[in-house]
Amino acid sequence: MPLNLAGGAISALLYLSLTATLFAVVTAEDPYRFFQWNVTYGDIYPLGVRQMGILINGQFPGPDINSVTNDNLIINVFNSLDEPFLLSWNGIQQRHNSFQDGVYGTTCPIPPGRNLTYILQVKDQIGSFYYFPSLAFHKAAGGFGGIRILSRPRIPVPFPDPSGDYTVLIGDWYKSNHTTLKAHLDAGKKLPFPDGILINGRGPNQFSLTFEQGKTYRLRISNVGLQHSLNFRIQDHKMKLVEVEGTHTLQTTYSSLDVHVGQSYSVLVTADQPGHDYYIVVSSRFSTPILTTTGILHYSGAGGQVSGPPPGGPTIQIDWSLNQARSIRTNLTASGPRPNPQGSYHYGLINLTKTYILASSAGQIDGKQRYGINSVSFVPADTPLKLADYYQISGVFRVGSVSDRPTGGGLYQDTSVLGADYRTFVEIVFQNDEDIVQSYHLDGYQFFVVGMDGGQWTTASRNGYNLRDAVARSTTQVYPGSWTAIYLSLDNVGMWNLRTEFWARQYLGQQLYFRVYTTSTSIRDEYPIPRNARLCGRASGRRTRPL
Repeated sequence: MPLNLAGGAISALLYLSLTATLFAVVTAEDPYRFFQWNVTYGDIYPLGVRQMGILINGQFPGPDINSVTNDNLIINVFNSLDEPFLLSWNGIQQRHNSFQDGVYGTTCPIPPGRNLTYILQVKDQIGSFYYFPSLAFHKAAGGFGGIRILSRPRIPVPFPDPSGDYTVLIGDWYKSNHTTLKAHLDAGKKLPFPDGILINGRGPNQFSLTFEQGKTYRLRISNVGLQHSLNFRIQDHKMKLVEVEGTHTLQTTYSSLDVHVGQSYSVLVTADQPGHDYYIVVSSRFSTPILTTTGILHYSGAGGQVSGPPPGGPTIQIDWSLNQARSIRTNLTASGPRPNPQGSYHYGLINLTKTYILASSAGQIDGKQRYGINSVSFVPADTPLKLADYYQISGVFRVGSVSDRPTGGGLYQDTSVLGADYRTFVEIVFQNDEDIVQSYHLDGYQFFVVGMDGGQWTTASRNGYNLRDAVARSTTQVYPGSWTAIYLSLDNVGMWNLRTEFWARQYLGQQLYFRVYTTSTSIRDEYPIPRNARLCGRASGRRTRPL
């Protein structure tokens, strides 16, 4: 594969050293997949007006990443923008390697005109995920794409191979450029209501799929939007849910599916209806007004057009969505990334080490809108937290700078870091006292969504937990005036971002970092800093490792 990118190059020496690094930390038999990406601005017209989009190799959305469990992904990203840039990998666990996570708390930004080669291993993972730009407000301009991790050939999958496998990226969208939206937030204002919904970067009636009569297809649906929960449905067709963010699920059939912002689902759809066109519909949930967009499902060789109005879906009903969420459960007999059944890990029998209760906060600081968790609104430090931790640079952050329980105090700013011990088993309760649906994501992990209900969480709420077949995932919703509880085995050392997926709130402080710590220096617990790691802030001028 050529080493050059448009606008820049990787030297052969660096390329060889990266390869040597890989062989030092991963097993040689795991395959390598190489990607060369050039990130540029470009004109896009998803809602009929010209916008400045962020393209990857000229594509909006960006190219899919296709991989198999344990593959090593070598992704060279060249930044041809006029501002710093990073990509993060939603749901990819970065086992023992939070340096590669691609958020500002772990990774120095790629300066304009420079490159960074990400070295990822999709260790012991399967399923449907996506990548996105993590800095500034770039996510509102594109730069996102799908990630699929297939099972290894000898690992059984609990359904036949589909006739086709499609990435479907849905999300709310603004006609304004991301720079305008960012300036709006920087001025301390809330964002206006979005202008529409996109399906794979296309506006109303611009997206289509073609099926052959009688065949079954897999759709990997991810909500890559900025704010809204969305409902996905296909006129006169049922969807069989088979996988959620790396977990094979009980194969429940739905006529429509709520996909909260940041979440990913895999469904099977069979072309079992008369041969003509059908609406694909995506509409917003819990919003006024209701945003709706449509695409077309076309039957190959058929000539009939869509007829009648698009099928309606749920709008503001909380109970409908809550009941659907509770119905999504793990298939205990199916294999995951390994041959053993998913149900062989009995999470419900493990004693809890600690409980964290995290509540969202909203308010004004110095006359500007801010958001936070447990009264702390996150502000980035001048140095990525992981680098400061690695080089033991004092004064960058303080473990315990945010409480592990709501304080009830007023909102204030700090660099929020919670401490956690490696190999402990913890409970996190997300308490939502606001009147919106929240959605939280934790990098580096899958967690078990053991319970969700209305009102205030108490220890008695544990009596209703699902301790047998709760779904394991990395993003969960919290309904208005409600709580969601997760169980989590802290088996991945590093600095891990926990954030709202409501992107304006994330940008304005509703996030924190979990520092999962061990005194061990073994590479079995955590990989050393990458040799090609960029160093910035107070870590500038330090050494990574000798070539």
